[in-house]
Amino acid sequence: MIVLIAGATGLIGQEIVKQCHAEGINVHYLTTSKSKLSTTSNYKGFYWNPKTNNIDHNCFENVTAIINMVGASISKRWSNYYKKEILESRTKTAQLLQDTIKAHNYSIDHVISASAIGIYPSSRTNYYEETYTEVSDTFLGEVVQQWETAIDGFKTLGCKVAKIRIGLVLAKEAGALPKLTKPMKFGVGAAFGNGKQWQSWIHVKDLAGIFVYTLQNKLEGIYNGVAPNAVSNRELTRLVAKVLKRPLILPNIPKAVIKLILGEMHILIFQSQRVSSQKIETNGYHFMYANLRPALEDLLK
Repeated sequence: MIVLIAGATGLIGQEIVKQCHAEGINVHYLTTSKSKLSTTSNYKGFYWNPKTNNIDHNCFENVTAIINMVGASISKRWSNYYKKEILESRTKTAQLLQDTIKAHNYSIDHVISASAIGIYPSSRTNYYEETYTEVSDTFLGEVVQQWETAIDGFKTLGCKVAKIRIGLVLAKEAGALPKLTKPMKFGVGAAFGNGKQWQSWIHVKDLAGIFVYTLQNKLEGIYNGVAPNAVSNRELTRLVAKVLKRPLILPNIPKAVIKLILGEMHILIFQSQRVSSQKIETNGYHFMYANLRPALEDLLK
């Protein structure tokens, strides 16, 4: 099997590539950086520039499935210009892939795309399954809704489509965890606000595992990409400090302070979504890290 991955050089994409290779799956990948192009027996790069609708359509040669991880980071300050980039980096890239497949009559059976739990409204009491239909009235809710609609366009090409709604990804070298642990190593970590907001997290190896499992088992539909046991922000902070063997001596950081620093994107920290992983488990995926402490011990050891 050959799978085309858009976003293969990112945090999650790299782990997906590693697990694909471990399963004997060859990878074609798209990159906007010509310096990242390489060709080996199981890993071949192709250049594209979605902003100019430029793509090397040879990337689809002998490809039967696509994993789409592409999208501008949401962890940069949300100016009006950058908000447009966040949205278009998800919708226009999907359209370019669809247009190229259609123009050259490539036969793609299966498309698996990243999505996000940001589509669910913030709540301390709801337990979100994939059947929940109300969309968050935040910018993130708008982005995810338009993103998923764009991905559904692959269905008109005869593709099975799966969407993985990703939660808080925990990884050693990048993402949220290094930002969280850095102040704690100096004894100045603290929870945010009242700390009661739910954090639906997932170890990067499990998230990549869900994508590869979905690929191998030809699953379609929406799946939550989160671990089975969400925790509060307070519990997350407490467990990180415990694994690092560092004290938590500061009071919680007030929401008003974070809002002043981050502006609209402060919702990344204060939105509360307790999200279910039951659907992907019912379909046969077994988590390596179902609980937070073992996940943190693996990443912070």
